[in-house]
Amino acid sequence: MHRGAGLAFRWARKMASSGVEPQILVQYLVLRKDLSQAPFSWPAGALVAQACHAATAALHIHRDHPHTAAYLRDLGRMRKVVLEAADERTLKELAETLQQKNIDHMLWLEQPENIATCLALRPYPKEEVSQYLKKYRLFK
Repeated sequence: MHRGAGLAFRWARKMASSGVEPQILVQYLVLRKDLSQAPFSWPAGALVAQACHAATAALHIHRDHPHTAAYLRDLGRMRKVVLEAADERTLKELAETLQQKNIDHMLWLEQPENIATCLALRPYPKEEVSQYLKKYRLFK
């Protein structure tokens, strides 16, 4: 186990034993479903990698935000939700909406193809962003 992970687990136990419930933060990812289907037919591992790239980039870019810092301090309680977008157009439309509403996110562009594959929000309380994501289903 990573040395910092032990500290995070101890901190989480301390918070739980103190009766103080930390705010629940969720990192939402929206992954293109069409990439798993013909004509693309990307393997599952390639899709998982796209989600990992987007999540890592969003956490890095927004690492100084208090929600991101809190999310990373409590490794034992990390929550991610992976949703599906039908295609690239749908993913880019979501990115535009989030940009207009000042919702911090990262649209991952796979290189060298330069195609949008996954969008990741920084960690947010669910109630702050659910209105923008409610039309997307869990990725299957």
